[in-house]
Amino acid sequence: MEKVVRMNRETRLERDETVVVVDRSRRRRNMILAVLVGALVLALAWFFFARSEEQAAPAKGAAAAAGSGRGGGQVPTVTVVVPGRSQVANIITASGTLAARRDQPIGAAGQGGRVTAVLVDAGTWVQAGQVLATVDRSVQVQTTAQLAAAVEAARASAALAQNEYDRSASLVDRGFVSRADLDRKRAARDQAQAQVRVAQAQLNATRAGIGLLDIRAPTSGLILQRNLEVGQVIGPGSQGLFRLARGGEMEMRAALSQQDLAAVRVGMPASVTPIGSNSSVTGSIWQVSPVIDPASRQGEVRIAIPYGPATRPGGFAEARISAGATTAPLLPQSAVLADQEGNYVYVVNARNEAERRAVKVGSIDDSGVSIVSGLNGQEVVVVSAGPFLNPGQKINPKRQAAAN
Repeated sequence: MEKVVRMNRETRLERDETVVVVDRSRRRRNMILAVLVGALVLALAWFFFARSEEQAAPAKGAAAAAGSGRGGGQVPTVTVVVPGRSQVANIITASGTLAARRDQPIGAAGQGGRVTAVLVDAGTWVQAGQVLATVDRSVQVQTTAQLAAAVEAARASAALAQNEYDRSASLVDRGFVSRADLDRKRAARDQAQAQVRVAQAQLNATRAGIGLLDIRAPTSGLILQRNLEVGQVIGPGSQGLFRLARGGEMEMRAALSQQDLAAVRVGMPASVTPIGSNSSVTGSIWQVSPVIDPASRQGEVRIAIPYGPATRPGGFAEARISAGATTAPLLPQSAVLADQEGNYVYVVNARNEAERRAVKVGSIDDSGVSIVSGLNGQEVVVVSAGPFLNPGQKINPKRQAAAN
């Protein structure tokens, strides 16, 4: 009986219960994967932490350097100079436009009409009186022929009146012609001769008008502009048909400040460099403006220069005017700085602190920069490292010899 019951219980277990079988090797593999993932996370965290430390190190170094530059650390050593005063050439620089010294507009002097020929173009050199263009003259030619015939008719009438007067004068003493008739013959003769002169004057005027139909150059020079074409109809006194530079003479019109204008004189030499050209032309001042523009506080100086391919009217140029010599502080170019407020230098005060000093620059050449105002020559001026200094910053000056 007991055996039967055990068999029935075992049978129910197989049919009704679920047996869970645990795989120990799989659980071990999962634990190993978890350990590996944790190690990878730790390695990545360490990598990013170390990189952030490396990036922060330069910033800290820069901050420390900046702190030392402000007086919290080492005082920088800079080169300085006491410039004194040197004999320097007074070179005045200016800019302005190029133009013809005498720009002559050429128009029609006659009655005008249809243009039949244009004989020159811009860039042509012409002589005084040379024909530049011609205008149709067919009507004027016929009028001239008519007036020439009228002159011949008047001369014939004058000759007839003279013959009649001569015959009457020979018969007066014989009593065949009265004195009154002789006077009338004389008046008729004089009137006929006057008609000849009137007809001749009309003919000459018409011929002169035909000559004015030719547009001619008033002087020798260079044609700058042509505003005329064949077939164009022009009226009496039309202007601006051509533009002529008399003799090909050019000039630069430079604008100078009131202070610079007081230092220049007529005849002073100047070097003019057109923009875009590598060469300069030598000229001289031929006119100094007698007035100052009240708006700009500038005056105009006109520099005569010879014609050249680069000196085209309307272009832009720079000029260097030699206005004698003067004594002024002379600094290396590295000592003079500039910003939106203008030119300045750093000078060293008695406490070895950098002070900003505004200056006005004169001539600039290979020998250095002359200082027109702002320095008397006895200051200690920073030669280099100026862009890295701040006003009031402590410095350690290292002196060098002044420029000769």
